[in-house]
Amino acid sequence: MNAVYPLFSKSRPAARLRFFLFAPSHKESINMTTTPSFRRLRHAACGLLLTLSAASAMAADKVTFLTSWYAQAEHGGFYQALAKGIYQKHGLDVTIKMGGPQVNGMQLLTSGQADFLMGYDLQVLKSVEQGLPVTTVAASFQTDLQGMLTHDDVNGLADLKNNKTVLVSTSGRTTWWPWLKSRYSLTDAQSRPYTFNLQPFMADANTAQQAYPSSEPFQAMKAGVKSKFFLFASDGYPPYGTTIVTMNRTVQDKPDVVARFVKASMEGWKSYMADPAAANALIKQENPNMKDDQLAFAMEKLKEFNFIGGGDAAKQGIGTMSDARWKKTYDFMVEAGLLKAEADWKKAYTTQFVKELKVMP
Repeated sequence: MNAVYPLFSKSRPAARLRFFLFAPSHKESINMTTTPSFRRLRHAACGLLLTLSAASAMAADKVTFLTSWYAQAEHGGFYQALAKGIYQKHGLDVTIKMGGPQVNGMQLLTSGQADFLMGYDLQVLKSVEQGLPVTTVAASFQTDLQGMLTHDDVNGLADLKNNKTVLVSTSGRTTWWPWLKSRYSLTDAQSRPYTFNLQPFMADANTAQQAYPSSEPFQAMKAGVKSKFFLFASDGYPPYGTTIVTMNRTVQDKPDVVARFVKASMEGWKSYMADPAAANALIKQENPNMKDDQLAFAMEKLKEFNFIGGGDAAKQGIGTMSDARWKKTYDFMVEAGLLKAEADWKKAYTTQFVKELKVMP
């Protein structure tokens, strides 16, 4: 993500189990409820319920999910699944850990410190090329959220070639910037480093910068700067957004856990878009810098661009992915020199957990 917030979270409270045991009705006879045989029966029943409940709790599979940045609305479906007990319903004991600028998510995933990672298609394709046994199992968003924040004199991304200065982060230079340069005949001479600070943009009307729809435009609005936002996906940028990535061995050895985590997460997204209150409360607890007005602004943008329920998800369900879309991302990366042509791009994803999921938006 592009906004900067404080790192890491307080541990969240464990779910509390309540047992409702055979309380005698007011209609029951005093003699009946006080007989030794009844007391023994009731004691045995209570013990059985406690044993079954403890066994059920022990059976929950522990899962650690690492996000790509500090808690925010773009992660809302996962926090909603936690806050509303959706993961628990699917037999999962999930811990969500926040990422950040100093967190190497892929390294933590491959070293076993996380079971699932909030990923990015280009990163996964490059990792597969380098021999890392990782794969994408679902896509929360049907398009990537990356785009460009401009001043209000710009009418489209093509206008950037008119002597505009473009602020690009280090990671952007090996992801979307080659695509943007090629599509609109931009040059590296136009680019300057983006340091996640809006001051250069606000100080220079001839400057544009990378942005997410819910973050930098919100900051510009709060500062009273008139701006526009252009989503790269609207002009053909092919990657998915906010994906779920795991190790190949997890897919092979624990397919049921993967299937339940994917399903619960997508149900979380559906619930979040209907009423985000539960997740937002947890997001604010994890990331105190995230305020109600920004969360509301972010929700507006999630709905405006229909990231979750648009595209193929409208007919195939939230989380869906296709071979055709992955091929487009592979083709772009090869053409831009970001990936070797011989890379086995089909190892970067599997549709087995989403093709029949049908969590309809």
